[in-house]
Amino acid sequence: MGNRLTKITTRTGDAGTTGLGDGTRTLKNALRVTVIGDIDELNSMLGLLLTEPLPDGTRTTLNRIQNDLFDLGSEICIPGHTVLTEAHIDFLDEEIGRLNADLPPLKEFILPGGSRAAACCHLARTITRRSERALVALAQSETVSARALQHLNRLSDFLFILARTLNRHAGVGDVCWQRLPSSTETH
Repeated sequence: MGNRLTKITTRTGDAGTTGLGDGTRTLKNALRVTVIGDIDELNSMLGLLLTEPLPDGTRTTLNRIQNDLFDLGSEICIPGHTVLTEAHIDFLDEEIGRLNADLPPLKEFILPGGSRAAACCHLARTITRRSERALVALAQSETVSARALQHLNRLSDFLFILARTLNRHAGVGDVCWQRLPSSTETH
């Protein structure tokens, strides 16, 4: 980063525009800015998750993911710029495999919940999915790297598996969906 921010309040956004990384200005409700905001919200949610007690190694993994999300945000902030590499995807694939190896097979749909850490992780997963949907929408009209899309898709898978891992670490079982009989079935 060549220039460090020394002044946060610039007043340049008072009219509803913001600056992109390439120096252009765009409306704050532009789809590109929405994607950047969703990724920022996701990163903030991971910051909240990091305040919870976590199994060994999880904090290091989440810190790396936060940095990777910052890289992704910078990629989106500069149209045509690419930061994410195959190594980013490989890292998530390896973490998914490592965590999933210790989990029992799924037999039911899982509901968000269990421990507080797992619930935070599920919320991060849903923010990831929203970020992904917004990025797909952006990709329909502007160039977006395939790795950016892969990264968010893989990250949501990782967060689902991590939520199950966090419940297990806390000694709490997965919260399983149970089909309840409808009112017409009980009569």
